[in-house]
Amino acid sequence: MEKYRKVKVVGKGNFGHAILVQSNVDHKLYIMKTIDVSKMDKKQKEEALTEVHVLKSMRHPYIVTYRESFMEKRCLCIVMDYADGGDMYNKIAAQKKAGKLFDENQVVDWFLQIALAIKHIHSKRILHRDLKTQNIFLTSQGDIKIGDFGIARVLQHTYDCAKTAIGTPYYLSPEICQEKPYNQKSDIWSIGCILYEMLTLKHAFDSNSMKGLVLKILRSNYPPISNCYSDDVKSLIDDLLCKDPAKRPSIQKVIERPFLKNRITELIARTAARHENASKLVKQPHQIEEIKSNVKVTEKENKGIVQQK
Repeated sequence: MEKYRKVKVVGKGNFGHAILVQSNVDHKLYIMKTIDVSKMDKKQKEEALTEVHVLKSMRHPYIVTYRESFMEKRCLCIVMDYADGGDMYNKIAAQKKAGKLFDENQVVDWFLQIALAIKHIHSKRILHRDLKTQNIFLTSQGDIKIGDFGIARVLQHTYDCAKTAIGTPYYLSPEICQEKPYNQKSDIWSIGCILYEMLTLKHAFDSNSMKGLVLKILRSNYPPISNCYSDDVKSLIDDLLCKDPAKRPSIQKVIERPFLKNRITELIARTAARHENASKLVKQPHQIEEIKSNVKVTEKENKGIVQQK
């Protein structure tokens, strides 16, 4: 802990805190999650350690970067990059207060970054399981950073199904509400809820009670989005929020939609240009290659993207 200076507490949970710290070495700001493992049972300790292992395995421009972890007294400390632009929850709240919807191009850019990050996560046979606007962070340059893998689960086989009912109520998939086994398609539902929220500034399914919320998720249709948005976006929402998980698209099918796929090259270029340390990004091209390798493109469509091997 002597390597860091506490700036302020930015979040609290049942077992610990999220603290904004400044490094005494490079003087940069980081987020340190401190988890009091002494109060945990065996299963909870395993989940805390899972987060460390999951974070270590993630190297992607649109995922919060893990730096290090260590034990300090009774606490497991996990240090990760600080997304200095806040989170999507507060971004949406501010936009709602202003009384204006987001521009479609902005929403599509954000969604595409989320989708590419999820593609990377799912390619490692990992479920995030708690995708929500509070876990979608932003940099001051406008890039998305997905975080909080505290309840992520690594699947032993790609099509294994998890059985634990877990997640945040507004983003729960119908299969979780019914306590059925679920897989990557549950994350797809969650990003559909996030996309809907970015477009409407409201939850797709809302209620004053948990029972009422579950019933809406299982039986009701979400209110239509504004006609100021394109048919492409409306169709995407319909598919992501399909109540039958078997009919929901995989994340690969999502990013292969023409209106998204055609924007990927431009998005990568702008991400590199906006990056706080563009020269470092060039010296470490694997960060951008993580995106490129997850997108299948033909030589004709390439336009600068390296084709997946």
